[in-house]
Amino acid sequence: MTQQVEQNELFDLAFRFVNETQESIFLTGKAGTGKTTFLKHLKKECSKNSIIAAPTGVAAIHAGGVTLHSLFQLPLHPFLPSNGNRSELLKTIRYSKQRLSLLRKMELLVIDEISMVRADVMDAIDAILKSVRRHHESPFGGVQMLYIGDLYQLPPVVKREEWELLRAYYESPFSLTVCP
Repeated sequence: MTQQVEQNELFDLAFRFVNETQESIFLTGKAGTGKTTFLKHLKKECSKNSIIAAPTGVAAIHAGGVTLHSLFQLPLHPFLPSNGNRSELLKTIRYSKQRLSLLRKMELLVIDEISMVRADVMDAIDAILKSVRRHHESPFGGVQMLYIGDLYQLPPVVKREEWELLRAYYESPFSLTVCP
């Protein structure tokens, strides 16, 4: 019984932290620890303008959200984080007025199954949000980020030829890393 009370207190603390601060958070745990339960509760009770996204269609459906690529219209090729590539990315993306409004009003971006998101995808999202929201000095254009997942589960999908390009910019294909 004590463990259940402690888990409920941690659940409530995490929810309040997301809902009452602007700080980004990484929610992790092994299978069965309540990550999906937390996400469902957050969807139902969070007072912020939130978007839930995931790296794959299956993960997006499971989370009740959309894919990162469809939300941000990301290219299917690797994004190399140089000034020239940022400019090229931003020139090629054409958002409708509705999409621009959605991205500008978003207060919280929840990314489920974060272990599957490549580092370059996160850099592309950062560049897009900074540009669209006109907050170039704030990470992700000032959007609070909630990363959910277990970094010891599914890794990002990176083809050998993609990693050959990306390795000049990243130590690992993971968008988040775990320190021992």
